[in-house]
Amino acid sequence: MYLADRSAPAPEGAKTAPDRGPVRAPAVASTVLALGAVSMITDISSEMVTAVLPLYLIAGLGLSPLGFGALDGVYNGVSALVQLTGGHLADRVRNHKLIAGIGYGLSALCKPLLLFAHSLGPISVVLTLERTGKGLRTAPRDALISLSTPPELQGRAFGVHRAMDTTGALLGPLAAFLILSLTVDGYDAVFGVSACVAVLGVVVLMLFVPSGGDPGPTLPAASVKAASAKATAATARDVDRPAPVRLRDALGLLRLPRLRNLAICAVLLGLTTVSDAFVYLLLQRRTGIGDQWFPLMPLGTAAVFLLLAVPAGALADRIGRRTVFLTGHALLLAGYALLLWAPAWPALPFLVLALHGMFYAATDGVLPAAVAATVPGELRATGMALVGTGQALARFGCSLAFGAAWTLWGTGPALAAAAAGLLCCAAVAGFVLRPSAPQDTG
Repeated sequence: MYLADRSAPAPEGAKTAPDRGPVRAPAVASTVLALGAVSMITDISSEMVTAVLPLYLIAGLGLSPLGFGALDGVYNGVSALVQLTGGHLADRVRNHKLIAGIGYGLSALCKPLLLFAHSLGPISVVLTLERTGKGLRTAPRDALISLSTPPELQGRAFGVHRAMDTTGALLGPLAAFLILSLTVDGYDAVFGVSACVAVLGVVVLMLFVPSGGDPGPTLPAASVKAASAKATAATARDVDRPAPVRLRDALGLLRLPRLRNLAICAVLLGLTTVSDAFVYLLLQRRTGIGDQWFPLMPLGTAAVFLLLAVPAGALADRIGRRTVFLTGHALLLAGYALLLWAPAWPALPFLVLALHGMFYAATDGVLPAAVAATVPGELRATGMALVGTGQALARFGCSLAFGAAWTLWGTGPALAAAAAGLLCCAAVAGFVLRPSAPQDTG
């Protein structure tokens, strides 16, 4: 799955074939493809659980919307907090693969524990540990992607990875649906198969992903000079033996105006991004979709995401990441509007899920690509973790607030408040990210 960039100049040092000019290197590195395969397999495992979890907790265990909102917020908030640790450790030990592998392994170990957790307390503990693994692996994995890709192709590389990852998100709910249809004790069967698939993902990581110990120069000199003064000075003093990355070097990244602006916008927009589980529950109640079809809802989002992730990433490289990123949130706002006011058309579920998938295609890979353009290689994982943590913590707060609003006021007022907040935050983000800097800042 090599995507050649015909418009790009031949890479420096490219080999020349007789009578045919320079032989271009692939636009998507083998590391990106290998990590995409790992993410695809792992997402099959994770999405099998995620697809049935809302129904299992609310219909099976009788959890209230407020309780589910709290659990869903913890489910996402834990990984957010751990992202900082994972990013800092990866930069400090200069081995991104090691930290990512620990995260993937921890998540795989938690899957079989769901077979023995049949009440809210144990399930909460298992999900917390599983999200800890996700938090550890996210920033090192994204750093490996960015460090193996030229700056002008970052959006495309993340798009390819997210497309492969989303293939897993597409297959996971389908597998859960088939298992629930064919087995008597369906939930336990889903959890058991998910555990086996997760182990396979760890094996692929160990065998096919190279270690990311040397970040290498992937940013223009001007961007590196703009980095944290202490981190840059430490690297300049000793090129052969780079100084260890310190915590204050990582926090110094927030002095970078472009990175700080990206973090602020990610937090603001995350505060009004209703979690996927709530979107699917709202859509089910709005359209009357039967419980047996509920696990298939994520397929609509995943299918659109899969189709558009690479084109959206390439478009962001070409016209600017800010434009694509904000357009994605406008599409999410349109989805909220349909859930609130559209008539009960037969096509309503397809329209909402299509807009939901387009939102992810325009934002999920574009944001880390924009972050990569602002952070030097030796602090790449840390910079991505800072922005990712802020965004995930904001979504944690949104889950808690939306669950409380649903319980107190009902679904309509809760979603209307989220839509109004998204509109205001998108306007602020458009101002903060106004094009006063080079295109690669997002």
